[in-house]
Amino acid sequence: MRYWLYLLLLLPLLTQANSQTIDWLDLLPEEDLEAILNMPEIEHDYDEEAPGTFEQSLRQRDRKLPDVMYSTRVVSAMDGIEARLAGFPVPLETNERGHYVSFFLVPYAGACIHVPPPPPNQIVLVDYPEGLPIEDIYTAYWVSGSLHIEQTSNALADASYRLQAHSVRIYDGE
Repeated sequence: MRYWLYLLLLLPLLTQANSQTIDWLDLLPEEDLEAILNMPEIEHDYDEEAPGTFEQSLRQRDRKLPDVMYSTRVVSAMDGIEARLAGFPVPLETNERGHYVSFFLVPYAGACIHVPPPPPNQIVLVDYPEGLPIEDIYTAYWVSGSLHIEQTSNALADASYRLQAHSVRIYDGE
C-alpha cells in the first residue's frame, strides 16, 4: 500500500522529468517561421493618450502587419507532448483564493501592452487547477504539462495551443 502512495506522490516529478523543453519557435510551422524571420521592422504607433483597454489590445488587428502575425497554423508534432515552455502570463480566470487557474502564456513581456500581440500560434492557453498567484505580468515562468493543439478564442485573444499544466514555477534560466 505504501508503494502506491509513494508512486502517486512521485508521478508529477516523473512526468516533469520526461517533459521536453521547447522554444516558442518550435510552435511555428516552417512557413510561418520563415515569414517571421524575414519580416520587415514593425513600427509601434501606440498613442498613450488614445483611449483603449487591456482587453482590446491582444485582439486588435493592425492592417500594417503581415498576415503571419495572425496565423493559427500549428506544428502537428506538438500535439500531446509533455512540454516545458518559458513565457509570461496574461491572467484570465481565478479560483476562490484569487490564484489564476487559467492564463495565456506569451513569449515576451508586455505582449498585451504597447506592442503588437503575438500571433495565435504563439499564444498558449494554460489550465492550472492548482492556481498561480500572478502578481507581476513581467515575471517569466516555466510551465510544464501536456500540450495540445486547440484553437481557442475569447474576448482577450486567440490561441492555437492549450497546455494542461502540472507544474508552474518562476523562470530561473534552467
